[in-house]
Amino acid sequence: MSSIELKSKWLENYKTAPAQLQKMGKINGLISAFNANVDAVIKVNGAGIQKLIAENKLDIDLILADGENSIRSKEDAIRGFLNCFKNGIAEEWLIEDVEVFEWLNKHVGYDKMQMGGQGGIVANVMAVCGVNSVYVHCASAPKDQSKLFLDLPNLLTNDEKGEIKQASKVDRSSDLALIHWIIEFDKGDSISLNGETFVCPKANRFIATYDPLNFKLHIDENFANRMSQKDINPEYIILSGYQMLHETLHDGTKGVERIDFSKAMIAKWRESCPESLLHLEVASTQDKVIRKYLINSLVESVDSLGFNERELIDILEVIGEDELAQKCEENTNSSNLFEGMLKIYEYTKCSRMQLHMFGLYLTLQKKEFKVTPIQNRDGMQLAATVAAAKAGTGAIDKKEVLLWAKDHKVSDVGLKELSSLSETVSKLFGANELMETGIFSNEKLEIIAVPTILIEKPVTLVGMGDTISSVSLVGAR
Repeated sequence: MSSIELKSKWLENYKTAPAQLQKMGKINGLISAFNANVDAVIKVNGAGIQKLIAENKLDIDLILADGENSIRSKEDAIRGFLNCFKNGIAEEWLIEDVEVFEWLNKHVGYDKMQMGGQGGIVANVMAVCGVNSVYVHCASAPKDQSKLFLDLPNLLTNDEKGEIKQASKVDRSSDLALIHWIIEFDKGDSISLNGETFVCPKANRFIATYDPLNFKLHIDENFANRMSQKDINPEYIILSGYQMLHETLHDGTKGVERIDFSKAMIAKWRESCPESLLHLEVASTQDKVIRKYLINSLVESVDSLGFNERELIDILEVIGEDELAQKCEENTNSSNLFEGMLKIYEYTKCSRMQLHMFGLYLTLQKKEFKVTPIQNRDGMQLAATVAAAKAGTGAIDKKEVLLWAKDHKVSDVGLKELSSLSETVSKLFGANELMETGIFSNEKLEIIAVPTILIEKPVTLVGMGDTISSVSLVGAR
């Protein structure tokens, strides 16, 4: 088939999106936990960063040097930004020094504030998509943070007394707002340091996070107790927030102990709905001890995993696949990443996993998983449509915006990645029709791949991965 014919075929496939969105209104309960915070978003350019460096007399050698993916100095903050800028990637680095937090607040600031944290973003998306009761965990819920939840009666959290109320109207006034900086940059922008010029290959963002509560996976006791009661009955539980843990926390607690605590608590939540589907959004977990423990311990309890290219590579590094991780790092395409997914699937035995990469969404699952291949494809197509609406309009805060991109054609980038994947699947498993249908299955596994809609000049990319993973899964009905 020609590219034009394939785009026409996929436009036809995508016509299921409105019906899938309607089906989300039949879901009774969903829990989104654990991290919700305030995102302070700012768009920057290379010239502005150069000026910031000069005005603050920052050490350029330190900015250009290699180091850990954490922020202990002003130079570390710029080093993290530069790493994402020059590679066109997204990463989240944790701010470990309060003075750096205060410096960013004063000298970088923000253009706007919006709901942040995978837990908060997923809750907003699920609520606007029509899930009947979305319960969101908040480590902190002062008015300034709560008002960033959508003003919807189906989006719920607990007040200071433990009563379930509309999340946007809760004011736990003694709580502290938790702020993360989302520093966005554009494709084609450049920055010059010490005579070397770096050109950004792809629009993306760098996240600098100071969040003492979510750093230790603080769990509100009132919320935890309420979610274990039988009337909640969650059909889906979407987990996130573990990426901020360290091997040893500031108070001496071990990060793995917090994972174990959450694991036991989630098991209680599922008692009222044992058929609930449990999904873990991996996120960019810098601490290797925590990353490995998540894969070795928590994943054995979950039904589904979600990750992007970087996060997939990070997982490979802690399961003994360093060579393949390096291969994926050097050539980040669907073929190499699929090989990585197969290794993770083999290692974890997780029933379902989904990769969201630039231009393509890819799901790998065991044969006869509770969500069928066609349901997966329909959910992924809805996710691609909703994600494109978010990128194209800047916000998906009203239901009528969700299908803004429903008549857009899939991207050339997506079809190229799908072609590469199809060739790899042919070599490993035999002939397939992935290019036309996006679905392949054999006696052991099922592969579902969807080329996505790409917006040339996105208004925002914040929370895109969380939107994709959650809608792909919950929209697969």
